[in-house]
Amino acid sequence: MALISVAVIQMDAQDNIDENRNRAVAMVDEAASRGARLVVLPEVFVHLDALDKMKAAAETIPGPTSTLLQDVARRNKIHLVGGSFFEKTTEEDKVYNTNLFLGPDGSILSVYRKIHLFEIDAPGEVVFDEAQVIESGKEVVIADSPFGVIGFTICYDVRFPELYRALADRQADIITVPAAFAMKTGKDHWEPLLRARAIENQVFILAASQVGTKPNGFTCYGRSMIIDPWGTVLAQAQDTETIITAQLDMDYMAHVRRIMPALKNRRL
Repeated sequence: MALISVAVIQMDAQDNIDENRNRAVAMVDEAASRGARLVVLPEVFVHLDALDKMKAAAETIPGPTSTLLQDVARRNKIHLVGGSFFEKTTEEDKVYNTNLFLGPDGSILSVYRKIHLFEIDAPGEVVFDEAQVIESGKEVVIADSPFGVIGFTICYDVRFPELYRALADRQADIITVPAAFAMKTGKDHWEPLLRARAIENQVFILAASQVGTKPNGFTCYGRSMIIDPWGTVLAQAQDTETIITAQLDMDYMAHVRRIMPALKNRRL
């Protein structure tokens, strides 16, 4: 399949879980109606508030959010990268930040749990430490699809090129990045990091971010992006809730890898 229609959803999720879920479903439906066969939701699209409140609302799999994602993927007959939500663990003091990948029959094709946990200490601007409530995932996750091999990451993972190289080593063609990137870092780092990961691994990057100021005062940068293996930005979101779309040309990816065989030329 040379051309793939994809959509990336940018949301301003707040602390009303039902409202966030309903809006996510409506936006996925809209993306599918535009012809997208692969759709990506942002990180913690169900609930974005103080970490302790998000932890208290953590869910199991199966549970309300996993069932909702399965239903919307099945109804639209699409592949859906279900952003992320907080998943209960066997340890009561920690949760996972979990991404589900759904097939067009509603089946769960893969489960990725965020490996790298965001930490920043800029007093007066933003102070945040996910490790207070989140348990780090341990597995590098890919999934086969009709579009090629898809690799999964979440937000802060984008700062760790070794994870992306591990996905490239597993033959990833597309890497998804659900995110809730902070305004302070996003304005300087978001685009350079995403384009670097696309260029160095010669993959398409689908980065779906949160936007707006949240009930806990945390402001998300937004600017969701779709980037090709040459590092060209195919689509970028404005500073509001929106859906961006693009066509991924898999023949072009093969062309980039052929004319500049950087992955084959590795020595370390």
